Amino acid sequence: MTLPGRAEVVVIGGGAMGTSIAFHLAEAGTHVLLLERDELGSGSTGKAAGGVRAQFSDPVNIALGARSLRAFERFAERPGGEIDLRRHGYLFLLSDPADVAEFENSVRLQNELGVPSRMLTAREAGQLAPLVSVDGVLAGAFSPTDGHCTPDAVVQGYAAGARRFGGDLRRHCAVEGIEVSGGVITGVRTDAGTVATSTVICAAGAWSAEVGAMAGVELPVRRLRRQILVTEPVPGLPDRLPFTIDFSTGFYFHDEGPGLLMGMPDPVESTESRTDDRWLDGLADTVARRAPALASIGAAHRWAGLYELSPDHNALIGASSEVDGFLYATGFSGHGFLQSPAVGEVVRDLVLGRPPEVDVAGFSVDRFARAAHRPERNLV
Repeated sequence: MTLPGRAEVVVIGGGAMGTSIAFHLAEAGTHVLLLERDELGSGSTGKAAGGVRAQFSDPVNIALGARSLRAFERFAERPGGEIDLRRHGYLFLLSDPADVAEFENSVRLQNELGVPSRMLTAREAGQLAPLVSVDGVLAGAFSPTDGHCTPDAVVQGYAAGARRFGGDLRRHCAVEGIEVSGGVITGVRTDAGTVATSTVICAAGAWSAEVGAMAGVELPVRRLRRQILVTEPVPGLPDRLPFTIDFSTGFYFHDEGPGLLMGMPDPVESTESRTDDRWLDGLADTVARRAPALASIGAAHRWAGLYELSPDHNALIGASSEVDGFLYATGFSGHGFLQSPAVGEVVRDLVLGRPPEVDVAGFSVDRFARAAHRPERNLV
């Protein structure tokens, strides 16, 4: 592999975030080089559940989610490609009075920002998701414009679009170092050679802390394992089943072909992206209680991936105040894939020195030094 001697911008990471950034920059006429150490989408994006939503508690996340939903809806036109978008809605089942109060506040804010979410009674929630038992459920929160799509298709669509505009995307090219001189980015070292550049964008997801350290920038991102299971065919699966989340346990499911895709947080934190049978016991117990109609459905296959977390479970987006030319879009804590279209636009504008459509100044990593945490509460 022969790398170019120079690139205007080097993007590190070939998931949904990195390819979206590369597409938006290339479309704007920037010479962009994307480096991915494995295959495109082989990291966290390829292991994601594929949910897309605007139901958040932070106004910036609501704006990013809503803007991304509009981009997903028009994806076939720009950048092009079929992503199997299913806007069947997102349904949160709420069993704790404190969660009900939080979601009521969030729904009011979402409505003010144009998101058609609404609170539901437990009975109404059960009608939308007839596979669940609403025993113990106090209320629900639902938005009909949310849904899910295929993560790998999004990556491939953005990658193809970036290439059409002259973007250079390199697979199997591992970054080994970032060169900095006098506090300014000067290049990127890889296992295939060194590329001179004045701008590096870290979109490395769960591996962002290591990438930041190469430039002397602290990105407080840690990684956790998440596991997902896809069931065998489910008889009588509703045509428009919403992406359903039992908020108190984190258990969720949505339709996946003739079956269901299911997930739930790991009871044991791990940085290893491999399946662990101990997780199945907790999942089975939760399914038996919350969705007993699914308790006898067998598993077709399952996988594990790494989930990136920031200290306040909110994204890190911005430009380093310590190293000129180092930008980052990471730490999304589970909603990076769904926000990738809008964040790709934002990062493009930051690189080009123009104000983005969504003001992400509050997502700068510098907020932690100022003790200005801004937690996102609507997490899965």
